[in-house]
Amino acid sequence: MLKKNIVFIDGSCIGNPGPGGYGVFIRNGLKKIYFSAGFFLTTNNRMEIMAAIVALEYFTIKSNIIIYTDSTYLRSGITEWILNWKKRNWRTYNNSVVKNVDLWIRLEKAINCHIIHWEWVKGHTGDMGNELCDRLARRAAKNPFLNDIFC
Repeated sequence: MLKKNIVFIDGSCIGNPGPGGYGVFIRNGLKKIYFSAGFFLTTNNRMEIMAAIVALEYFTIKSNIIIYTDSTYLRSGITEWILNWKKRNWRTYNNSVVKNVDLWIRLEKAINCHIIHWEWVKGHTGDMGNELCDRLARRAAKNPFLNDIFC
């Protein structure tokens, strides 16, 4: 049986589009890992997806992962909408190109070998993991040169 890994993620953007960043907190047994990075011009949704990608790409072997996100766009996109987008060659129900398709394709590759449970948490309500990732993401958005990994 695979050990459960707990992951919190969040994205942030100053303006939308504008400078943005993501924050990731992984609890892997007793080990705690944090990732954040900033970008000069992005959107909040791109940062939410990027946080999930970075978190999942950390795991190099099949893992059981619970991901906590405050983004309904991310959670619904990866658990519901992606199958139809792929069937329609990455187009929405009204035939427009799916936004952030480059990141959705990368995220889909990152989830393939894992057992993942996506949990939605309400943002800015005191959830410690969500608040931590929010602080990491906002700090990165204010410092687009930032690229931190720390344990």
